[in-house]
Amino acid sequence: MKTKTRAGRVSAAFLACCLLLPQSLWAADPAAMAREGAVDENPHWFAMLGDLVVARPIGLVLTAGGTALWLVSLPFTLMAGNANQAADTLILGPGEETFVRCLGCRQSGYTYKDIEQHEKRQTAQTDE
Repeated sequence: MKTKTRAGRVSAAFLACCLLLPQSLWAADPAAMAREGAVDENPHWFAMLGDLVVARPIGLVLTAGGTALWLVSLPFTLMAGNANQAADTLILGPGEETFVRCLGCRQSGYTYKDIEQHEKRQTAQTDE
């Protein structure tokens, strides 16, 4: 009987954490969300942990599921001529959110630090 009670408590705590996690997304700065180009975010450790434990595994499952759906729908999308659009929506969208976004960030893309490092490497290679 103790294991059922403990499992129920753990499940309730997990559900509460999952429900509270989107609160940080609703409190996003609209000016930062409107910017295009590089991502300039400094996520809190709690956001990084939630992203690592919850969002990345879900994104991985969505990417794999989208790939399976794309393969099933491929004959029909090829006949309709929109296989690239279906691949972008079903595979590349979830894949970008899973693998390109920095840990804890809300926007996918490279950070300003990444861009600066890339530019330094480019100038160092051209100087040699």
